[in-house]
Amino acid sequence: MISKSGQSAATSAVTPRPCIDDFDCDSDRSDRPAVALHLDFSDYEAEVPQHSHRQGQLILALHGAVTCTTANGLWLVPPDCGVWIPGGVPHSNQVTPNARLSYLFVEPGAVELPLECCTLSVSPMLREMVLRLAGVPGGYSEDDHTGRLVRVLLDELALMPREGLRLPVSGHPKIAMIARALTADPGDRRTLAGWAAHVAMSERSLKRLMVQETGLTFGQWRRQLHLVVALRELAGGATVQRVAGDLGYESVTAFIVMFKKAMGTTPTGYFRTGAGRVDNPGGAHPAADRASRAA
Repeated sequence: MISKSGQSAATSAVTPRPCIDDFDCDSDRSDRPAVALHLDFSDYEAEVPQHSHRQGQLILALHGAVTCTTANGLWLVPPDCGVWIPGGVPHSNQVTPNARLSYLFVEPGAVELPLECCTLSVSPMLREMVLRLAGVPGGYSEDDHTGRLVRVLLDELALMPREGLRLPVSGHPKIAMIARALTADPGDRRTLAGWAAHVAMSERSLKRLMVQETGLTFGQWRRQLHLVVALRELAGGATVQRVAGDLGYESVTAFIVMFKKAMGTTPTGYFRTGAGRVDNPGGAHPAADRASRAA
């Protein structure tokens, strides 16, 4: 889904290395309820193959974007948002070449967090605490300054509202076939009837199956895919014009109308004000709430 084709010749001459080789996130850290680290993906491969962690994991995008894929969904992490992945859940990550990410690993039982993957709004305060923890060398004890910081960090994390930046996926062979094709070429504008013929089903049967497997109509699912792809690519530095063309929109205006209907603002406005930034910590982010309803 994501390539580094835009890299300069000088950059591409250096072979990126797997980021998972540079840290042991599953070492015994039971004496520390949370640890954090920071990675700049200009030095690493753009795709992290499927893996899992003993701890729960929060992935924060400081710059660029990352998509996380599990057996039942794909989650987008644009700047100033995070995706929560409970311990033991197999997942893979794909990042934009300009991505800078922070990872927070949370010990099982350290705090009450969702039992399923989800995208979270992340307040500026929580983001800064994760960054501070990532910069702490060595260990810490429960009662020192870092230990107290971690307790507040976890309390804040438990309060973060969810966002609607999930694309449901299905293990059903025919729905999975359509999802793979549209993920590889999101600009494919075939109608439901066209896809029904492609997978050898009646249009009526495919319509029913799509809702049954994903909870969305075909049109809603494709719009949500377009939104996830658009946010990821825009965060990666692509222009609105290019994204609109890649997604098959007849005009840039048509794409902006779709984006604004879902997110409550234009693409430029979304990234200027801070993607996913929490202005009302007690409730869901308004734009994400609209995206969830639009899907």
